[in-house]
Amino acid sequence: MNTLQTKQFKTVKEALDFVGGLSSPSKMPCFSYGISAKLCQTGSQLVKIEGSTCSDCYALKGFYGDWNKNISNAHTKRLEAMQKPEWIQAMIFLISRKNLTHFRWHDSGDLQSFQHLLNLVTIAEKCPGTSFWLPTREKKYVNEFLKMFGDFPANLIVRVSATMVDDQAGDYENTSTVHQDKAPIGLACNAPSQDGKCMDCRACWDKSIKNVSYAKH
Repeated sequence: MNTLQTKQFKTVKEALDFVGGLSSPSKMPCFSYGISAKLCQTGSQLVKIEGSTCSDCYALKGFYGDWNKNISNAHTKRLEAMQKPEWIQAMIFLISRKNLTHFRWHDSGDLQSFQHLLNLVTIAEKCPGTSFWLPTREKKYVNEFLKMFGDFPANLIVRVSATMVDDQAGDYENTSTVHQDKAPIGLACNAPSQDGKCMDCRACWDKSIKNVSYAKH
C-alpha cells in the first residue's frame, strides 16, 4: 500500500518516543493507539445528536478529559507523528519487536483520511502475526478502500460502527452496535459481567463474528 521509509529504529524506546507512545486501556487485553476524540470527523457531529452512539462519548470525559495533560500531550504528539512518513515503519518496528498478538486502532479518535486507512493496512500487511481491530464510523474511507481493493488483509478486522443506539450499522462484513432498550444484535459484549474488561474474550478481533453489540453505559 505504501513505500516504507528507510529510517531504521534501533530501540523500542526510540520508536515509542517517535510515535508518542502506545495506549494501554485498562479494559483492553492489548496495546492500542489513540488520538483526540475531538478530531473525529463523523463523531464530532454525532456527539451533538441525542441518541447517537457518540452522544455520551467516553473519550471526551473522565480519564480522557482535558484535565489529563499526559493524555492530551500524547494525543497531540501522536497526531504529529502520524503525518510523518517514518510513522509506519516505527509502528511496524514496535509491534514486531514487542511480539504483539493483538492490537486496537483506536481507543480514542478515528480515521483522519483515506491515507490514514492505507497506512493501517500497510502496517497489518507487514505484521501478519498480529490481529488488528479497527472500529470506525468513517464509512466513506471504508467504502473507498473496498471499491479499490475488494477486502482488507485477513488480520485487520474493520468494524463499521452504528451511528445510533439500538440501530444497525449497515451492510458490511464486520460491524458493531450499541444496545439500550432493544435486544443486542449478534454477539453481546460480555465485558459488563467481567468488571468492564475483555479478559480472555477476543470477539472484536474475530472476523467470523459479524456484529458485536455493546451495552450503553
